[in-house]
Amino acid sequence: MSNVSVIIPCYNHGHFIGDAIDSVMNQTYRDFEIIVVNDGSTDPYTNRLLESYQSLCRVIVTKNQGVGAARNTGIAESTGSYILPLDADDKIVDSYLEKAVAVLDSNANVGIVYCHAEFFGERTGKWELPEYSFPEILLRNVIFCSGFYRKNDWQAVNGYNANMKCWADYDLWLSLIELGREVVCLPETLFFYRQRSGSMNKSITLDQMVASYDQLFRNHSKLYSENIAIIFRHLVEMQDRLATR
Repeated sequence: MSNVSVIIPCYNHGHFIGDAIDSVMNQTYRDFEIIVVNDGSTDPYTNRLLESYQSLCRVIVTKNQGVGAARNTGIAESTGSYILPLDADDKIVDSYLEKAVAVLDSNANVGIVYCHAEFFGERTGKWELPEYSFPEILLRNVIFCSGFYRKNDWQAVNGYNANMKCWADYDLWLSLIELGREVVCLPETLFFYRQRSGSMNKSITLDQMVASYDQLFRNHSKLYSENIAIIFRHLVEMQDRLATR
C-alpha cells in the first residue's frame, strides 16, 4: 500500500506520457504508486509504450470511457489515502507530493490542495489564475485538474460524475466543497500544464460551456441556490461594464 496514488489517464498520448511519469518518479516524497489507465488508446505506439511500463507502474487497460471515468477506474484500484490526478501530457515539480502531503497530514479539514502553475509546450509563462474563494468558484473554476484530495472524500461523493461531458474536475471540486472541505493553494509553481493545439480546453465550444454550467447547476442546485446573490451580482457588474464602454 502507498500513501499517495497518482492516477494518469492516457488516450493516445504515448509521445507525452514519459514526461509525466518521469516527473512523478523524481519526487522527493517516495510513498506513492502510479496507476496509468490506458483509456482505449488506438495508437500502436502508445499501446506498445504502456505495455513496456508494466514493470514501472500499474497499467489498467479499458475501453475508451473519457477522462473522468478513466480516473474513477484508476482510483477504484488504488491503495493510497491521497489521490493526485495527472493528465498524461502534463508534469509536476519534484516537491509537489511532499508539500501537498504535509498540508493534508496536518489538517484533517483540508480536502483540496493545489498550487501555482505554469504553461509549457507551444506556450510558456505563468498560468494567471485568480485565488480560490467561495462562492466565487461557482462562477469560474480556478483549480486545475491536478489537485490532491482524499480517497475517502472521492468515495463519499461517488467520484467524477459521468453526466459531465466537460469539466468533470470542476464538478468534483464543488462536490468536495459541499462536504465542507477546505481548499489550500501552495504559493509556488509545482505544476506544469502543456499547451498544444487541439487540446480539450482549447476546443470547447460556447454551447458546450453553457451546457456544462447548466449541468453543474443541476448537480449542485442547493449550493448554487444558497449563493444565488453572487450570480446576480456578477451579471449586474458585467452589464455595468458593458454599459460604460
